[in-house]
Amino acid sequence: MTDDLLDRPTVHALLADGTTVCIRPALPGDHEQLQGFYEEMSPENLRLRFFAASRRSAAMAADRACAPAHPGYRALVAETDGRVIGLAEYDTGGETGGETGGGEKGGAEISIAVADGLHHRGVGTLLVEHLVSAARAEGITTFTADALSENHEVLRLFADLGLRTSRRFEGPEVRCTIHLDQDDTYLSAVEARGRAADVASLIPLLRPDAVAVVGAGRTPGSVGRAIVHHLHTGGFTRRLFAVNPSLTSVLGVPSHPSVAALPRTPDLVIVAVPAAAVPAVADECGRAGVRALVVVTAGLDHAQAQSLLDACRTYGMRLVGPNCLGVSNTDPEVSLDATFAAEHPRPGTAGVAVQSGGVGIALLDGLSRLGIGVSSFASLGDKFDVSGNDMLQWWESDGRTDLALLHLESFGNPRAFSRTARRVTRRIPVLTVDAGRTEAGRRAAASHTAAAATRTMTRGALFTQAGITATRSVGELLETAALFHSQPLPEGSRVGIVTNAGGAGVLVADACAEAGLALLPFTPATIDELLAVLPDGAAVGNPIDATAAVSEEQLTDCVDRLTRCSGIDAVIVALVPTAVAAATGDDLVRAVTAAPGRRARPVLAVRLEQDRSVRLLPAADGGTIPSYGEPQAAARALAHAAERAAWLARPAGAVPDLDDTESERARTVVAEYLAAHPDGGWLDPHTCADLLACYSVPQIPWAWAESEDEAVLAAERLRGFDGRVVMKAHWPGLMHKSRQRAIHLDLRGDAQVRAAYRDLETRFAGLMTGVVLQPLAARGTELFAGVVQDEVFGPLVLFGLGGTATEVLADHAARLAPLTDRDVHELITSPRCAPLLLGEQSGGPVDLEELEQLLLRLSRMAADLPQLAEADFNPVLAAPDGVTVLDARVRLLPRRPQDPYLRRLR
Repeated sequence: MTDDLLDRPTVHALLADGTTVCIRPALPGDHEQLQGFYEEMSPENLRLRFFAASRRSAAMAADRACAPAHPGYRALVAETDGRVIGLAEYDTGGETGGETGGGEKGGAEISIAVADGLHHRGVGTLLVEHLVSAARAEGITTFTADALSENHEVLRLFADLGLRTSRRFEGPEVRCTIHLDQDDTYLSAVEARGRAADVASLIPLLRPDAVAVVGAGRTPGSVGRAIVHHLHTGGFTRRLFAVNPSLTSVLGVPSHPSVAALPRTPDLVIVAVPAAAVPAVADECGRAGVRALVVVTAGLDHAQAQSLLDACRTYGMRLVGPNCLGVSNTDPEVSLDATFAAEHPRPGTAGVAVQSGGVGIALLDGLSRLGIGVSSFASLGDKFDVSGNDMLQWWESDGRTDLALLHLESFGNPRAFSRTARRVTRRIPVLTVDAGRTEAGRRAAASHTAAAATRTMTRGALFTQAGITATRSVGELLETAALFHSQPLPEGSRVGIVTNAGGAGVLVADACAEAGLALLPFTPATIDELLAVLPDGAAVGNPIDATAAVSEEQLTDCVDRLTRCSGIDAVIVALVPTAVAAATGDDLVRAVTAAPGRRARPVLAVRLEQDRSVRLLPAADGGTIPSYGEPQAAARALAHAAERAAWLARPAGAVPDLDDTESERARTVVAEYLAAHPDGGWLDPHTCADLLACYSVPQIPWAWAESEDEAVLAAERLRGFDGRVVMKAHWPGLMHKSRQRAIHLDLRGDAQVRAAYRDLETRFAGLMTGVVLQPLAARGTELFAGVVQDEVFGPLVLFGLGGTATEVLADHAARLAPLTDRDVHELITSPRCAPLLLGEQSGGPVDLEELEQLLLRLSRMAADLPQLAEADFNPVLAAPDGVTVLDARVRLLPRRPQDPYLRRLR
């Protein structure tokens, strides 16, 4: 199934109260129901809709909505339980993108109707959002609507969409014009509506008033029985039932023969029956009015899985699983533990969502051991419905979660997830394990871009742009969570190290350097201050060797002074047990935990005698200090904290407006090429140049020749720097010209041009369709820029060192489009070649402003054109006086536009 509204006519989405509604096109078979939909409206509702309370209007409206499809018209219905509850239409009056009655170019008239009694639930708004998405795909730029000035409901709907809207009053009527630009204001408004609906839909799942477990039996080791045990012993504060036709109770919990026979309809049902029985149980739950399912059963085949999902969509049930560990919510008002983990999760403040049940158990155990505990937990399993995105929005609004931990093996809608995560990470840290790093990427030999765009790089771009802290293991995740939970973020990456054993300090210093942290020397004033409180023989470098003779009081003073030092952002205290401390009764660990509340900077302990797992040491003021058994663990956690602090300190970034772009002309170029090449392919030089010109991408002058004489004439016109030209062979699908020796450089005079043409013509006979000639470019830094459309993540923009060594050196950075100004800055400064661009080893910096513009235009092209499968600019010549693309390749595929931000369930 595709996510495109045009190709997938039926989608499901959430209304404001969290209930599910089906959005689909109106069909000829809907005529009777649509006519009844209008006839059931009150006279007042009909008058507001049609400006008159005529019953004939109902038949006419049904006729229009159910007529055969024609260009420029679309009607969408919203239905629940097979009943139409809303209808929205637009009509351009004929051709797509034509004039409306109001004269707006590219406009359409829109109308909306919602059934009586269902206003204020977001039905009309949701329908309009889907119409907006469909209209944009058809090139429609404005909606116009006429309404009575007293129709406050519809006027408020238009005003609250988040789109630029204007009104013109004409007597008792108001003409509204709605501009369909998809800017950040509109996306934020859609997000806010989606967040409210999403959270409301999760209440039956995570705050249910009644829970039933289907499949709980007598067998002590059965999953269903274990979940009943957990719910019962975990103190679930509300109604609990078991469903088993052969039992009257399970572990003291009353059991009933079916869901329909329960004394009240449960909000949440846990399904722990064999795979073959899951669809029937889901259907029974839906018919009974259940609002949420957790399916722990594994092994569903395709038909069973589809039946399960169909039942959830038909009856509006949210679904966790199948193949999952369950869910829990430690809020004392609920105390819901619907899992079969070994122990109850400890109440706390960390939200956890995982796909792997084993990873979930490890995280629950680790967080309980650390004392951080869990606010709510969801094992998503095969993730048919509820996702990490849903859980992030729940944690954002639950008032209890201050730390989010994710282990996601797949992303259903990465761009929507990225927007959610960017917002949530501004408020609470979001940490993840970057699972599947070694998965073989799609290293197609098609282009430099595709070769560079591994799945690891794509996921890394998502995490970086969203501000997500990505770790490499569950252990590292817990190590970092411990620091985020217990300490303030550092203001930078400068670390001060103090130890009672010089060797331990060296190990910590090495670990910090390897993690990218900075160890700077202390100022003379700081050295004098520290020497005044340390024992004789102490060495006040960085690390500070306080010697084995340091007392508890001296170490406390030293740590306190370091946390007040202006040149230090964090302090690591490395301790080893000594006989000296034991003899004097000094507890050096107590020196670290003495009073962390008065310390404005983070303090970490490294205790080499400790086992490898992180611990949180209780402090005198009720806080905690993280203690690590390995220096590398402490350094990694601190580096993650410094990265988060830096991300929070940076402005969020915005997608800049670009001058001199012709998106509609670009779409025409693409449409004409795909009409002639239905299977897509690599563009010829003329079409490629036309497409790049639509986005004002700077290209070196060039000419096309299909004979020796044409090549000579073209060279005469193009001779540039020192009169030399370059000749490149061309044929469809040619990728690596240098590797195939399909290029001649530094050609002087007609004789060399003729000889070069004859050489290419001879060696590539039967392949070559012509040659491209260009003036020899001036000197500069050769770079690479490209984009590849990932089927899951969307367009990925890559940048780095170019030329023939681009794949060998693999000096690339990547970000997901559309790029913000912040993304572009980071894209340019991230590769190892960045110092070359800043002029550190040359006469001066390259034109960074033009380089940023090139990347922004490439991003805009990729965002505008879903058919753009790959674009490969290599080399891009960057010099102090400008940036020029010397060679460009673009591949198109026949793809339909998609709207990643459209509200819909997976």
